[in-house]
Amino acid sequence: MNATIKNEIIITLLTTILFISFVGCSEDYLDVPSNQETEEAITPEKATELVNAVYNIFLQFSMSSFSWNGVSSITSDDADKGSDPGDTGADKNLLDALTFDATSLSFNEVWEAHYDGIQRANQALNRLKDFEIEDSLKDRLIGEATFLRALMYFRLVKTFGGVPLIQDVPDINADPTTLLQRASREETFAFIEEDLLNAIELLPEKSQYNISELGRATKGAAKALLAKVSMYQNKWQTVLTLTNEIISSGEYGLTPNYEDIWKAEEENNQESIFEIQGRGELPAAGILEYSVSQGARGLGGWGWGFNTPTQDLANAYEPGDLRRDATIIFRGETLFDGREVPNTVVNPRYNQKAYSSRFTAVSQSDKNIRVLRYAEVLLMNAEAATQIGGDALTPLNLVRNRAGLSSLSSVDQMAVWRERRLELAFEHDRYFDLVRQGRAGAVMRAHGKPFIDGKHEVFPIPQQQINISGGLLIQNNGY
Repeated sequence: MNATIKNEIIITLLTTILFISFVGCSEDYLDVPSNQETEEAITPEKATELVNAVYNIFLQFSMSSFSWNGVSSITSDDADKGSDPGDTGADKNLLDALTFDATSLSFNEVWEAHYDGIQRANQALNRLKDFEIEDSLKDRLIGEATFLRALMYFRLVKTFGGVPLIQDVPDINADPTTLLQRASREETFAFIEEDLLNAIELLPEKSQYNISELGRATKGAAKALLAKVSMYQNKWQTVLTLTNEIISSGEYGLTPNYEDIWKAEEENNQESIFEIQGRGELPAAGILEYSVSQGARGLGGWGWGFNTPTQDLANAYEPGDLRRDATIIFRGETLFDGREVPNTVVNPRYNQKAYSSRFTAVSQSDKNIRVLRYAEVLLMNAEAATQIGGDALTPLNLVRNRAGLSSLSSVDQMAVWRERRLELAFEHDRYFDLVRQGRAGAVMRAHGKPFIDGKHEVFPIPQQQINISGGLLIQNNGY
């Protein structure tokens, strides 16, 4: 490769794939400009704002809203595209039908948003080590940035398989083949695990934060994410050990009423392990169009109507399961805040977990997105116990009883998988769960989706990124 072509690829890589231009600062960590670098951002007293810029990426439309909903939810048997039949949502109709390809817009937006966030984390980690600030604050901030980087890589590896591991701020003189070399799935998971082990050592427990700091990454969050990462690799002893540590820590508990989890007044409550912090009013930023894109559409509605629950999901709940009405908005019902959903809205069902009673037709959603909850820790604990032995009934029945259901007298793997679907519906797990469980093809085809074994376990590397790389990025099988 001649020097000119090499330099062009490096420059394009740094400016397009990695979005290397940032980081501004603000007194509020949810209000950090993402496209400028200032002298303030590199002074020790601005260390917290440097990490806040990493949190800020999760508020972006492509990171947590429309495209991510499309890739992680609309593709599954839990969700339909929704909205008007003629409104494709750019490519959400293709995602729903599993007829997408490498040019579909959502994949490129998800890729770019995550590498933007990874680069912010790398910038923060690169600078923090040289800051002259209190050791406890430095350790905590390094732990937070490391946790967030691990979370982003975990979402990437579930979506695309092995991906390029950008571990530091890229050098303009670096070999582009090194920067763009796709790590294997196993190497990507190993990198995530290393980040999370470091974060566990550095982060405080949730109870050690001031109330004004709630929402920042914690030791419990790092342990829960590492347990989930381990579950995806069938490392069941690690899952059991970590979830037992979280359960015995006394830091978390189940919200008594399942429906309350999703209300504004219950954000960051005892069940919360990690949430993306949304604010719908100035000066703080909200999660861009998260609620409005999933709100009821049509006469008397309040949103675009995408990412709607399937009839298959609605039918999956047992009689008396309180999670059904807390997860699904049904056309014609009256919601907990008194809002009536008229029969004139377009779709028969909508995602209640995305609903905000404070929400009006504005782009900045005040809704927090629950990423890790204590209920999932209990379910991971139960699944690990079914794999290697132990008490699976107690944690599973705690989840069932909270949902208004009677205790089971015996439990197997399928019972845990069934509870995961119903407990975590619309929390971005279903498609990836089916893949890791090895039954995605059978379930999806039974649902009428043309899932191809050996192909659809991962999504395509965006063609735009392959083009930018000059062909150095290698496409996934079947695309």
